[in-house]
Amino acid sequence: QVQLVESGGGLVQAGDSLRLSCTASIRTFSNYAMGWFRQAPGKERERVSAISGRAINRYYADSVKGRFTISRDNAKNTVTLQMNSLKPEDTAVYFCASYSSPDWYGQMAEYWGQGTQVTVSS
Repeated sequence: QVQLVESGGGLVQAGDSLRLSCTASIRTFSNYAMGWFRQAPGKERERVSAISGRAINRYYADSVKGRFTISRDNAKNTVTLQMNSLKPEDTAVYFCASYSSPDWYGQMAEYWGQGTQVTVSS
């Protein structure tokens, strides 16, 4: 029912920037909070960021706070993650995910994209 497709990953050097994009097939897109997660080899999946349905509330993990910015365009059914000052430890597969309500509080992500690889060299 729900399809999420990520794009924008790639290979960059430490200190560089990347912008990830996620396009959703969800009807009435603004009714759903969205999030970005990442998983590195040998590590647990980590929630990087989240944004509420109308972009009033935002969440950032401590590991990316001040470097990453999440945004959304409800007219285009897209959510983006601007990643600045990238570090080697940011290397991971990044996943877009949707929640079942306009806010993420107390919720787990419901639908997931296939992921896009981000690799940051030293």
